[in-house]
Formats: sequence, C-alpha cells, structure tokens
Amino acid sequence: MIGQSLKRKLTNGVIYILLSITALSVLYPVVWVITGSLNPGDTLMSTRLVPDSLSLHHYTHLFQETDYLKWYKNTFKIAVWNMILSTILVVSAAYAFSRFRFPGRRQGLMAMLVLQMFPGFMGMIAIYILLLQLNLLDNHWGLILVYAGGSIPFGAWLVKGYFDGLPRSLEEAAKIDGAGHITIFVKVMMPLSKPILVFIAVNNFIGPWMDFIFARLVLRSSDKKTLAVGLFEMVTGRGNTEFTTFAAGAVLVAVPITILFFIFQDHLVEGLKAGANKG
Repeated sequence: MIGQSLKRKLTNGVIYILLSITALSVLYPVVWVITGSLNPGDTLMSTRLVPDSLSLHHYTHLFQETDYLKWYKNTFKIAVWNMILSTILVVSAAYAFSRFRFPGRRQGLMAMLVLQMFPGFMGMIAIYILLLQLNLLDNHWGLILVYAGGSIPFGAWLVKGYFDGLPRSLEEAAKIDGAGHITIFVKVMMPLSKPILVFIAVNNFIGPWMDFIFARLVLRSSDKKTLAVGLFEMVTGRGNTEFTTFAAGAVLVAVPITILFFIFQDHLVEGLKAGANKG
C-alpha cells in the first residue's frame, strides 16, 4: 500500500510539473507581447516581463495615426460573413451526407476527406485565376467565398459525425406528424446540434483574423486590407520598425476571439468531443 501511494504521488508530481512547464511556455510569450505593447519605444528587444514604465502611446497611435480601425472593421466584416455563410454551407452539406442516400455520396465523402490532406496554399494559383475571371480580386467577397468554400471539407465531416449520432426516430416521428425535410432540419436537428453549430461558427469566425496568405493574395487596395496584412507591413521593409505598435495591434486582435472563447467555451469543448466521437 505504501509503495502504491508513493508511486501515485510521484506520478501526480511529474504530471503537475509537466503541466506547469507547458502552461509557462504558452503564457510567457503572451505576457511578453502584452508588456511589449505597453513599453515605450519601438523595439521589443528591451522589453522586460515587468517594465520600468508603462505607456498606452502605441494603442492611441494605432487609432489616431494609422488605418488600424479600418483594418479592424474589414476583418470583422469578413469574419462575420464567413461565419454565417460557412456555417450554412457546412451544416447543409453535413445533413445531406448524413441523412440522404444519393448517387455520388460515397465519392463526395472521399473527395472531402482527400481535400483535407492538402494545405490550402497549394491551390493559390487556381484560386487567383478563378477570382480574376469572376472579377472578385481586391474584393472582400472574393476572400469570403474562398474561406467559406475551404471550410466545407473539414466542417462537413465533423458535423456529419455528430448528425450520425442523433437518433433517426426523432425525424421519423416528425414525418408522421407531417413535417417535411426543411422543417425537420430547422426545428428538430438544429436545436439538438447547438454544441457543434457553435463550434463551427466560432471556428469560422476566428479563421480570417489569423490568415495572411490568402488576404495578401486577394486584397490589393489599402482601404481593403485586413489586420494581418496591415500589421505585417508595420514590421517589414527597411523603414518599418514599429514592433511595439505591432504588439499593441496583435493584443487587440485577440480581444474578440478571447471574449468568444470565454462565452462559448462549454459549447466549444462539447461540440468538438461530440463531433469527434460520433460517427
């Protein structure tokens, strides 16, 4: 008994040490960037974990002397519309693949599975040519359509797994009462799928805030830039050395994402587990 108790304590101690090291390695860069954004000057090299003096100059500089607010509005607009459009496309496709049997269903599922194996930037040239032909270059809707289409393979597979786990008896009962497919989808399936819907919606909202490659490819005008493109240009080039201003902008980018996570964290975790476990 004593040996087992000692072994259990040692195991727990090792686990706690590993978790503490992991937490510190994740939190230290975040704290360093936050303190860097409050540090006077333009360099992060002199930033300490606890600076001698704190200043909000970089935050006021962002809104008064740069187009940061315009970039923020552009990114927020793209994120909201991508969340709406992506969620509709993903959930509709997942419901069709889960509940209907039609020619090409298996091939469609395999195609979505294969598409997840390739990184998105492999299709940049094709996407650029397609948007050029559709006259959607330097247009926020071109970017939204790219994001929405790219979210379908992963999202549809995840939501399909959740739908597969819901009992078909509920739909059969609704059909007996005279409900059609659309009524069943809206009034039966959607209320039961709230966790996975929240996960898909929040995940698609977060995506545009982090993306740089496609935004830089599609958007050209200064008034169409997103946060990722605008902030990147602050620290690139020989004359651009506003690293602390960049840190302040990066901190503000995390605000809406952090708020959403704290509001929906229970649904996010439940939705991710349910989509992964049900199949």
